[in-house]
Amino acid sequence: MSDNPPFGFGLPGGGLPDPNDPQMRMIMAQLQQMFAAQSGGGPVNWDLARQLAVQELGEDPQPTQAERDAVASALQLADHWLDPESSLPSGAQQAVAWTRNEWVYNTLDVWRPLCEPLAARMVSALGDLVPEELRAQLGPMTAMIGSLGGAMFGQQLGSALAKLASEVLSAGDIGLPLGPAGVAALLPANLAAYGEGLETDAEELRLYVALREAAHQRLFGHVPWLRAHVLGAVESYASGITIDREAVEEAVGRIDPSNPESMQELSLEGMFATPEDNPQQQAALRRLETILALVEGWVCHVVDRACASRLPDSGRLGEAFRRRRAAGGPAEQTFSTLVGLQLRPRRLREATALWTALAEARGVEGRDAIWEHPDLLPTDDDFADPEVFASRTLGDFTDISDLFSEPADGEQEKKEGDE
Repeated sequence: MSDNPPFGFGLPGGGLPDPNDPQMRMIMAQLQQMFAAQSGGGPVNWDLARQLAVQELGEDPQPTQAERDAVASALQLADHWLDPESSLPSGAQQAVAWTRNEWVYNTLDVWRPLCEPLAARMVSALGDLVPEELRAQLGPMTAMIGSLGGAMFGQQLGSALAKLASEVLSAGDIGLPLGPAGVAALLPANLAAYGEGLETDAEELRLYVALREAAHQRLFGHVPWLRAHVLGAVESYASGITIDREAVEEAVGRIDPSNPESMQELSLEGMFATPEDNPQQQAALRRLETILALVEGWVCHVVDRACASRLPDSGRLGEAFRRRRAAGGPAEQTFSTLVGLQLRPRRLREATALWTALAEARGVEGRDAIWEHPDLLPTDDDFADPEVFASRTLGDFTDISDLFSEPADGEQEKKEGDE
């Protein structure tokens, strides 16, 4: 750690500032005003994040009534097309058209548990920059350290969410259940922008994205353990990430205390240490990548089946979305910045092939029965030979749900007698 005072507050000769100095009091007042919106006393300044996201998004086109009606109709038709392709019923209780700001607002509750553990370690790292012997001398300055960390993270979070909100096409676009349960949502402004680059019929694109959104809603709405499992996998990985304290000290040293806005030039990039030789982290990452690939693979599989004979551009749209997800779309930068993780469903094509093999071996109901318990899901190793896995799950059971049924009293007594 450097011998210089933290946060650029050094004086010539290495001395500390006088907290009673009028200029320093003014600087502190400016900083405190900047940090005053700390939300809930936690490690992230959520109010600041929200404000900066709105500011960076700028003009936010409101959906017209015609666009709202088109979204509702597309989601309704998508559910109808998915009915014969999934044993899971519709999970959408509402079908809505969101603005970009509405996407940010409606996903904040899910971002909190994903971001706050890492933010808390950032605040702790900032606190450690102040040597124990200096804290008494700094007095009220020390109280600003937690607020500084929350503001740093909130500022980065707001910018990242704005970038993500400007590109996502639906509530479930990045594969995580970010929106409220039962709310299927499309973003018409982003659909229009994406469609320009894709050069496809706007109505066909909207219906294809509606199919993907409706499929996500079915999966997360009717597999009771899945939401917690997926978000828990992200949290588990994030919990193992450490903070590079030297990088934090270097970044904070660039803050000009006479110009609080200089903090907005900071970046969290490079502050997270994720050692590749950490077995726990590698195991957590493999679990996360596997479940993300299985979710995305199932969605691609059922959507392909639902629209193959209905949408003329279904093949091209399917390939475009596979490339978009596998290459890491807008979520790549966001998650890399916020939780030190590149959110990418690796082995997406293998996962899709696995669900196809299961459907051919067991039919739609047998395929979807795999979601009844996390222990039934294929592992990363099973991706290599989908047919072998599909055959192995057949076993001697007429239905996979038999695995969880209680034996009859007589059968239990017989089993205990045999033992």
